Parts: sequence; C-alpha cells; structure tokens
Amino acid sequence: MSLLDDVELIDHHCHGIVRMDLDRAGFESMLCEADGPGRWHGSLFDTHVGLGIRRWCAPLLGLPSLAPADDYLAARHQLGVDEVNRRLISSLPTRKFLIDTGFQPESLTSPSELAALAGGVGEEIVRLEQVAEHVATSTSAARFADDFRAELSRRCANAVGVKSVAAYRVGLRLDPARPTDGEVTDAAGRLLRAVESGAAARVADPVLTRFLIWSGADLGMPVQFHVGYGDADVDLADCDPLLLTPMIRALGELDVPVMLLHNYPFHRHAGYLAQVFDHVFVDVGLALHNVGPGAPGVLAELLELAPFGSVLFSSDAFGLPELYVVGTTVFQRSLAGYLEAGVADEAWTSEDARRFATGICRGNARRAYRLEDS
Repeated sequence: MSLLDDVELIDHHCHGIVRMDLDRAGFESMLCEADGPGRWHGSLFDTHVGLGIRRWCAPLLGLPSLAPADDYLAARHQLGVDEVNRRLISSLPTRKFLIDTGFQPESLTSPSELAALAGGVGEEIVRLEQVAEHVATSTSAARFADDFRAELSRRCANAVGVKSVAAYRVGLRLDPARPTDGEVTDAAGRLLRAVESGAAARVADPVLTRFLIWSGADLGMPVQFHVGYGDADVDLADCDPLLLTPMIRALGELDVPVMLLHNYPFHRHAGYLAQVFDHVFVDVGLALHNVGPGAPGVLAELLELAPFGSVLFSSDAFGLPELYVVGTTVFQRSLAGYLEAGVADEAWTSEDARRFATGICRGNARRAYRLEDS
C-alpha cells in the first residue's frame, strides 16, 4: 500500500476539459506544449505523456495497459466524450479543483461541471489579463483603472485567487513599483488605440501588467504566476522565477501568498525562493507528466530547498481528462516514492512522512487559499 493511497488531493492549478469528440490531430494538439503532431517530430503519442495515457488511461476505457494509440482513440470515440470524461475524472482522488477560467472558457467545462464528475468542488482562479482585455472593449483610457478594479472585484467575489500570465506577455523581470495613475492611463491609451485600429485586446505592456498584479494583490488574494515551461508563445529565458524576486519582496508587504506554477526547468530556483520568502508557494505541476520517468528526480530537486509546507499539488491539466489522470498518477507515485525512501533511510519518521504528504496534497493549499475544510 502506498503512503498516498487514501490521501485526497486539492489540485491548486488546472483548467476545464473539452465537451466535444476529438479527431487524432485535435487530441494530439492537447497532449503537451507542442502545437500538434508535426512533419518532423511525428506523433505526440511518442512522448512521456502519450505513453502515460496508454499506460494509465487505457484500462479505465476497458483496454489493456499500453494499448496502441489507434486502439485507444477508437475506444474513446466509441464511448463518447461524456462517458470518457466521467470515467477518467471520477477515478481521481482529487476533491477540490482550483480552476483557471481565463483561457478558452467557452469550449471547456466550468469549475462546477468538472468537479461534479469527481464528486468534488470547483473553485475559480480569475486570470487578470482576461479581465483587463474584457474591460478594454468598453472603457476609456481615463476610466480604465477604475473600471478594471470594479470588474476584478466583481469577478473575484466567489473566486479564491488570481493569476498572471506575465511570463507570456512581458517576461518576469518586472519593476516591483506600483505604477502611478498617470502611467496606467497612458498605457491604457496605447492599448485602446490598438484596439480601435482593429487589433485584438491583448495586455502585453509592463506597466499594465504591474497594475493588474497589484490590483489582484490589493484584494488580499493569492497571486499565481506562470513560471518556466510553456508553449511556443513563451520565451523561456525570460521565465526564470529569480527575475520575480523584487516583485515577490514587494508583494510580501501585503502578506498575500505568491504561487509559482510549474517552474521547470527553474524548479531549484523556485525552491530557493520558497525557502527564503515565507509567502511563496511552489509546484512542478506541468512538468511531471511531461518528463515521465524523470518526475521523481524533478520533485526531489524542488524539495531540496523548498519547505514541505510551501509545496502544492497541481496537474495543470487542460482540455483532456487524460492529463488529469496522468498528472495525478505521476505526482502520487513520485511523492510517495520520495517520502517512503526517506523513511527507509531514517531521514524522517513514518509520522513525518504522513504529515508531509497530507500537507503537500491538500493542507498547504487549504492554508494558502483560505479554503473551507475539504
């Protein structure tokens, strides 16, 4: 029996899943951070996450473990998306999902819809840039700051945190100072002029990014940051969490948790930040199911410096219910193996291991996000 067999999880960063059947190309486009199967790298089933789906999801659809990809997709199509979603999500030990609703919400399940499949609870994480881009379609430069604060407050009334995708838009080397009202008005003016000329509303301005982050922190809510590994839109060199150090220091004055998501390949840097800043929490969610057999090593490297009380579980599953299953399974196996090895080596007691496990799996998220008992 594994140390984590009866430990329920809180998934502190994840997304909805699709409600429609997918062809092979559509399915593979959601497997990992690549856009889809390509001329040169071939099928994305031939990745660690693709192998994980064949290994752990195939039996949930009535197939043998490691069934061929074609057989898996055929079974998926025959069962239909609703039944596939039900089977895969209901297999999870997760009972609370903190869901980023800021990307393609119209095509994905809502927090309540997804959580219902697991008999759990869904909570919303509000994406700051999405709110700002909505406001930008119906405001003026002079009113932008007040209208954004009002809309953010409304959107966050039933949410448990906010998220910034600054890493994708401007990088993480952010000036920590609050922008002045005049700076925000000028930056909003540039955004609105671009919208008026036909461009999509897209916040990619350092001043506006800082304004959004401070506005979210002013609500007293945890602020999530995408860090490190992502798709081709991100410049990975600008995503080292050490670049956020001045902003982390500044946000510490408000006593709001800073949540560093994913972090790979900078997870050791993130572990350092979690050690030296009491309000920093970390995960390696997106990385684990992508690195496959390397997952135990990545998690161990995060835990070299990060206090056990600062580490959270995240699947970062998006679109495919399979990513929930693989992400959760790889995390459980990696954490259980790490903690059980420590007991065997007499580095900590079995009671310590159990305490660390329940904290990382759910207790730390409950504290950081001020959640009700799960």
